[in-house]
Amino acid sequence: MSAAGAQRSRRRSRGPGRDRAGREPLPRSAWTRLAACTAAAALLQLDGTVITVALPSVARSLHVSSSATATVLSAYFVSYAVFLFPGGRLVDRFGARSVALVGLGLFAAGAALGAIVSSLGLLVATRVLQGAGAGLVSPAALAGAVSGFPPERRGGALGIWGASAGVSNLIGPLLGGLLTVALGWRADWWALVPLALLAALAIERHLPSIVHEMGPAGRDPLPAGRIGAAAFTAGLTFAVMIGSFYLAEQYLQRAVGYSALGASAVLVLVALLVGAAAPLSGRLVDARGERFPAVLGFATAGAGLALLAIPSVSLHGIGSILLLVPVGVGLGLLFVPTSRAALNAVPAASHGRVSSLLSVARLVGAAAGAGLAGLALAGGPTAATVHDALAVAAALCLLAGLPAGSRLGDRAEPVHSAGVALGDG
Repeated sequence: MSAAGAQRSRRRSRGPGRDRAGREPLPRSAWTRLAACTAAAALLQLDGTVITVALPSVARSLHVSSSATATVLSAYFVSYAVFLFPGGRLVDRFGARSVALVGLGLFAAGAALGAIVSSLGLLVATRVLQGAGAGLVSPAALAGAVSGFPPERRGGALGIWGASAGVSNLIGPLLGGLLTVALGWRADWWALVPLALLAALAIERHLPSIVHEMGPAGRDPLPAGRIGAAAFTAGLTFAVMIGSFYLAEQYLQRAVGYSALGASAVLVLVALLVGAAAPLSGRLVDARGERFPAVLGFATAGAGLALLAIPSVSLHGIGSILLLVPVGVGLGLLFVPTSRAALNAVPAASHGRVSSLLSVARLVGAAAGAGLAGLALAGGPTAATVHDALAVAAALCLLAGLPAGSRLGDRAEPVHSAGVALGDG
């Protein structure tokens, strides 16, 4: 048979409208749900980077020290973490759309109030309100994003979800810098208001109100093994990523003499690689299960960190930038398998709680990574201390990450759960 004939035969065997794997095409509504929920989640990522850029101007305007403005960030993240578990339970009980809309409303109100306050104390209070909104939005957005995808095809959706975080981390500093320079720091807060309202409009239009059947009082037990491995993997990923970013930022600015912009440019490369690797990871997860990309991600990131930890290797210049490539790609491969493994281990009625658990694990991991990196540099950001800290990060990837990633499983049979659509939004 000729090559053209064989291709026609394959197309006939797939049937009209099927993809190369012989699967039915997904409805357009699955993609619009994903887009709406991804936009809401990206807003939460954007907030931190936009506000961080504005903090020096906040300190000058409100006549407080630069260190005092750190409470503007910490208040947001603490409130965010505190409301994640209640947010997850509310999602499972009342549906993702209702909880996301309430959360975005609180977030927008906090941003609007923050733009008009005249003291640091009041500004911190508005950030607590924003954090509470974020804690509701986060689990609702993740549960809603995958709600239109069958369990075996959630990897592709989560890959797009992961890439959006990288894009937000790139856009945030640019947007924050432009607004602060052109219009003042209050413009950064005002900008978040229409963005939150647009995200709410997209959620209201495209995410149906879905309530799933639940066990008594919604307290169905969660399977500890696979979800525990996913949460540990998520926390370890963020510990390594945030800790390594902190080490690089401190060393390049304080020891090498890079400007803040120059040091940030190096980290932008890593953020780009993380974002680019997420869709690849989604395809791998759907094709081969969660174990392979998780193990590959830890092995790749660990190898890059181990090479950077060699005492004779320079930590600045083109050589170190090249070694950051496997680190960024490896970390980018880890986001999708952890989320899909956890979500596919439970029925849709428990997606809110699982989403909140993953978010808490990531926040705890980020805090631990930053704290450990800070302790490592207590004596100063010398090349020797940074090499040692990177060696520890490599060991965590290879000795803790590989076993955890291997426990995520291959194409385990997912749990299915029927939902009751109460409206199409």
